[in-house]
Amino acid sequence: MQRKVLVAGAQGVIGRAAAARLAARPDTQVLGLSRRTEPSIPNVEAVSVDLLDPGQVRDRLGGIRDVTHIVFGAYIEKQTAAEKSTVNVAILRNLLDVVEETSPGLRHVTFYQGGKAYGADLGPFKTPAREDDPRLMPPNFYYDQEDLLRERQKGKDWSFTALRPEAVCGFAVGNPMNLLTVIAVYAAISKELGIPLRFPGTEAAYRALYQVSSADILAEAADWAGTTPAARNEIFNITNGDYFRWQHMWPRIARMFNMDWADPIPMPLATYMADKGPLWDRMTERHGLQLIPYDKVASWPFGDFIFASGFDNISSTIKARQAGFHACIDTEDMFRNQFRHLSDLKVIPPVA
Repeated sequence: MQRKVLVAGAQGVIGRAAAARLAARPDTQVLGLSRRTEPSIPNVEAVSVDLLDPGQVRDRLGGIRDVTHIVFGAYIEKQTAAEKSTVNVAILRNLLDVVEETSPGLRHVTFYQGGKAYGADLGPFKTPAREDDPRLMPPNFYYDQEDLLRERQKGKDWSFTALRPEAVCGFAVGNPMNLLTVIAVYAAISKELGIPLRFPGTEAAYRALYQVSSADILAEAADWAGTTPAARNEIFNITNGDYFRWQHMWPRIARMFNMDWADPIPMPLATYMADKGPLWDRMTERHGLQLIPYDKVASWPFGDFIFASGFDNISSTIKARQAGFHACIDTEDMFRNQFRHLSDLKVIPPVA
């Protein structure tokens, strides 16, 4: 095997796409690390491990040798920035402690940051955001993970690459930050109720410029970063490569579901979707959908966060292009293809 890759967080929207892509590559063995091992990923060896438990990491991974690459997509949600930093640095450190010891031929670590590196979660920020923009006030687990890697990498043969997506769109059960399933389930329930598809956020967010990152594009970037000298010890913004306004995209999404649409109404999804579990159960039975619990199929607070961001969110991808990464996708095509994929997987009812 030319590559032996550990994908941490393999059941998440980012890790699952990366594991699937890498496992399809020739001469590449992929081990998917996660606390749960279902649903399975083709050609990926699942390893159940709690990365927050150093003893368990050593017990479960200590016998795995000759790892050449790590793709680190694991994440633990916590209430405060300080708590997030503590636990998410710990899980990266725990993994490195074992892999560096057992696999002296380690060549590369890919990990993920995001818009929070620029303050996208705090309010309006400088756009287009560039990788060399100055840091914000800590704590920020993105910075702390990066600092850990920079310190441990000194004098060693392995390198790292940080990828910065925005609002990753893909599929993974129970992922807390997945815009695709938020929109898909909201649209399916609206259609079931016979009401038009309304943008549920603010007027400002409806009209602001926005961007997203296809999980497939991000997986391609992880594959590229692990084998490209120009990506060594660098940070890259990775998005679909285009920008849009919800006011123009929303009618197109409605048409993808064969629905009418209407003017936006600020409507907190966490409130108005809270009682829709019984309805979703009936829809699941009638359409023969996967038996995914309603509280796992979409994260309404995450949708509310995205749909309340009333300012432009734009990242420059020039640095990645200059380094040789040119993958892109039209976002409208991405939504259409991924909604159909969710329908084919029987996560949502059939779409138009």
